Amino acid sequence: MSQRSWTTARLLFALVVACLGLEVATSRTAQAQLRSPHFENWGDLPPGEVGRRQIGRGGPLRGYFQPVEVSAPEGAHVSLLVEGRFHNFETSSALVGLLIGDVYKVRITRIPGRAGFEVYPSIEIIDRLYPPQGLEDRFPIPVVVTQDDLDRAVAGEFVVRVVYLEDPSIAMPIPQRDGEQRSIDINGSDDPLVAADQLGRPMAIVRIGSRVPDEALGGGPGWSPPLQLLKAPEPSDSDQ
Repeated sequence: MSQRSWTTARLLFALVVACLGLEVATSRTAQAQLRSPHFENWGDLPPGEVGRRQIGRGGPLRGYFQPVEVSAPEGAHVSLLVEGRFHNFETSSALVGLLIGDVYKVRITRIPGRAGFEVYPSIEIIDRLYPPQGLEDRFPIPVVVTQDDLDRAVAGEFVVRVVYLEDPSIAMPIPQRDGEQRSIDINGSDDPLVAADQLGRPMAIVRIGSRVPDEALGGGPGWSPPLQLLKAPEPSDSDQ
C-alpha cells in the first residue's frame, strides 16, 4: 500500500467565555457559505455528534476499532482513560483501537518545558480506513499533539485539529517524515471540518485544552468508552 499523506486543519480559540458565542456564530455563518455538498457536518457540533452522524449514514463503521497512534513531543507521557482510570503508556506515543463516534480522553504529562502542567485533549474518530485484512495495526490514523498545541493549551487557549487523509489529486508534493504531521492554520471565521473536507477525507477531531475533562466529553466522572490497547512503542532514552 502506498504511503498515506496526513494533514490537519487547525482552528485556534482563546478560552474567553464572552467570546465563545461569537466564535460559534461566526463558524456557523462560514459553514453555511462553505459547506461541502457531500459532508453535512460542521466542527462546532457537540463532541461525539459528528461520529454518531457518520454511523447513522450506514456502512461498516459501527463497532469497528480503528487503530490510532497518539503522539506527543519526545519526553512527554501519553495516557488514555481506560475503564475509568488513566492508563500511562510511559512513552510519548501509544497505539490504540478507538470506536467511531465515541469521545476518548487523553492526558499528556511531563510536557517539555512545562514542568508540573498536564493537558487533556480529546479524540473523536469520525471515519475509518480500509487496509488489507490482518494489517490494520500497520495503518493507524496519526494523531500528533505538537509542542505548540501544548504551549497554547497551557496558556489557556483551545485548539481544534481535524485530521484528514489528503486527496492525492490535490495534495502538495512535499515529503513527509515519520512522526511529522503538517497542519494548516485557519482563522476563527472558518470551520476546520469543512476546510478538511475540501482537501481530503476527515478522519478525526482532536480538541486540545488544559481543562480537566468532565461530563461534556461523554459520560460521568470515571466513565470511558471501550478501546483496544494495541502494542505501545518501546520507551526511548528520554522517556526513562
